[in-house]
Amino acid sequence: MSVFSEAEKIKIFADLVQIKSVNDDETEVAQYLQRLFAAHGIKADLMPLSATRSNLVAEIGTAGPVLGISGHMDVVTPGDIEQWDSDPFKLTEKAGKLYGRGATDMKSGLAAMVIAMIEINAAKTLTNGRIRLMATVAEEVGETGSQKFYEAGTMQDVDALLIGEPSGYNIAFAHKGSIDVRIQSTGKAAHSSMPEQGYNALDPLLDLLNQANHAFRDSDRHSDLLGDLVFNTTILKGGNQVNSIPAQAETELNIRSIPEYDNAAAIATLQKLVDQQNAAGAQLAMTVFMSQDPVQSPKDSKLSNLAAKIGSTYAGQPIPKVAIPAVTDASNLLKGKSHDFPFIMFGPGNQTPHQVNESIDKQMYLDFIKLYEELFVSYLN
Repeated sequence: MSVFSEAEKIKIFADLVQIKSVNDDETEVAQYLQRLFAAHGIKADLMPLSATRSNLVAEIGTAGPVLGISGHMDVVTPGDIEQWDSDPFKLTEKAGKLYGRGATDMKSGLAAMVIAMIEINAAKTLTNGRIRLMATVAEEVGETGSQKFYEAGTMQDVDALLIGEPSGYNIAFAHKGSIDVRIQSTGKAAHSSMPEQGYNALDPLLDLLNQANHAFRDSDRHSDLLGDLVFNTTILKGGNQVNSIPAQAETELNIRSIPEYDNAAAIATLQKLVDQQNAAGAQLAMTVFMSQDPVQSPKDSKLSNLAAKIGSTYAGQPIPKVAIPAVTDASNLLKGKSHDFPFIMFGPGNQTPHQVNESIDKQMYLDFIKLYEELFVSYLN
């Protein structure tokens, strides 16, 4: 006997979408989930990171191996609300789809995991092991929530990890890393007619970016699974007047790393280029403000095989196991774990994250609740 009706499952999802946790204010989501768990006899604890940002951890089961499940509570900005066909913060049903910011990424996955835990606990079907939910803040920018869980040791006794990011009926077992770097250049202002009296802060940055393009894009380091490392300059700022030599300039870069060209190696490549410019007279200062490692788990494990088997009954076809370019909280949660640690990303969703009119198939959301109930219990029992 299900604890929740279909309408109640939709309402919980709608309540989460209504909370405007746009790169902040996840505490409100965490408190909502804490109350929901408490109403069904499950203790959930908040882990504050700031006045407005709190992780949430909840667990069912009493002894045995721990299956970690995780999802994030933040969403990205809806952008120009005028472009949406409906209010992005009101879950709206149309032609079998549910529309709203976070519908796919990833309040549907979060709701499905929470409801599945409550249903399993009420049905008393979990006879062995524990299910631990780690709901994170700041996944979209910074991944400080998952870093906090890592530092707090929440993952230490976890035996396998499932992240409910939107994969749809695919299972991801590996993904690239991500590095965000800022390089600041200090020069000396002068009139553009007398550049010799100053030092153009943009010049060494432009040289460095050109060198970095070649260093990364011409590299022969390749992953058969994840492809090549990806390097992009995403922000470049400098100067404030067309006839003045700029005294300050700044660039921000993003690197999507692979195990064969990992974060430490990529950062070392950039640092060497910075050092070369400084040795030639530049004043460059480099700051790495985010570094998420690539993740590569076994393609075939008890968890991924079971997920594929159970998932195929809902998908009506075999479930592919894939590697993806995007980054998840697994980069932090799996720190210190061995390469044979079972991890999958498997959650309801499609290709509309971060887009106008983000949506999810209503039936897929409802099916993933049942899928999770079967998967979590089968894996542990």
